[in-house]
Amino acid sequence: MKKLITLFILASFMISCNNEVTDDSIKQDIKNYKDEIVVLQGKIKELELQLPDNGLNTNNIKVRVQKVNRKHFSRYFEATGELEAKNEAYVSPEVSGQITKINVIEGQKVRKGQLLAKLNTSLIEKNIEEVKTQLNLAEIFYNKQTELWNKGVGSERQYLETKNNYESLKNKLATLQEQYNMSIIRSPIDGYVENIMLKQGELASPGMQLMLIVDLDKLFVSAKLSESYLPVIKKGDIVGITFPTYPDIILEEKVSRVGNVLNKQNRTFMVEVEINNLDGRLKPNLLATIKINDYNAEDAIIVPSLVIREDVIGSYLYVAEQNEHNWISKKKYVETGRSYMNESEVLSGISDDDLIITDGYGNVSDGTYIEITE
Repeated sequence: MKKLITLFILASFMISCNNEVTDDSIKQDIKNYKDEIVVLQGKIKELELQLPDNGLNTNNIKVRVQKVNRKHFSRYFEATGELEAKNEAYVSPEVSGQITKINVIEGQKVRKGQLLAKLNTSLIEKNIEEVKTQLNLAEIFYNKQTELWNKGVGSERQYLETKNNYESLKNKLATLQEQYNMSIIRSPIDGYVENIMLKQGELASPGMQLMLIVDLDKLFVSAKLSESYLPVIKKGDIVGITFPTYPDIILEEKVSRVGNVLNKQNRTFMVEVEINNLDGRLKPNLLATIKINDYNAEDAIIVPSLVIREDVIGSYLYVAEQNEHNWISKKKYVETGRSYMNESEVLSGISDDDLIITDGYGNVSDGTYIEITE
């Protein structure tokens, strides 16, 4: 029995050894075949390079190319602003009084100095008439006393009293006339009556808003810009202005003011651009978009932004290069600059003679055979 057990163990060990030898040989065969594949692929590539490029190779990736483009390159940024009236006035009376008449209606165009409204002036008018009567009498006395004084008749005291009374009444009449004028409310600017806050018969007083006058001929766009843009914008720069409400209105105007103080909370400064409202369509508080140039480069290499890709090394693109018989794609790493409107500036990495692959760049890699199409 012991001999049988011993023979069984020896047989199992020998079978196990035979299995190990068989596995190792299979692995070696696989390696040999793989090496042969690599050699064959190299030979195939060498033979392909000897073939003329007659367009019959259907394995080539079809691409489109573009010559390196040098041109003036500008970049812009946009800021949202609001339209404001350059001239607008909240009209308030200078004296207290009841509104006896409002001479305009909302939406009416008015001129500077035009009568807008009138307060109750009956008491002032009576006082003016009374003082005028007193002044006429005082003037007569003063003139007569002056004649006598010039002839050496009468005392100096009588002369000075009549003179003082006359001048005092003149000043009083001027004060009453000024009060009367302040009760007559006139427009301080040319414009439109936008809003009338009080009605006829109501009491008005200084500081109380009676109506709003807005001049629509002269407007300005105000926008808040980040402090990072301070070095790139100054008074007199030309900017583009568009309006989402009126896409057909496109303006180019000069910057009229650049703010001198930064807002502490949001780190912004104010920019204003004056515009002429020629057809009257633009209104205060309308949203506007300001397009501002912040970068320019002459004779820059410009490529479509989409063709620039990135890997762990950096940014790259593919160009088409021709060897002895075929076109192949070549991966070139580039240094990029600014980008704007689907175009990017390339600072280095390609030359003026390169053909940039613009279509099919996603299907190629470094060394891929390609076919250039129109």
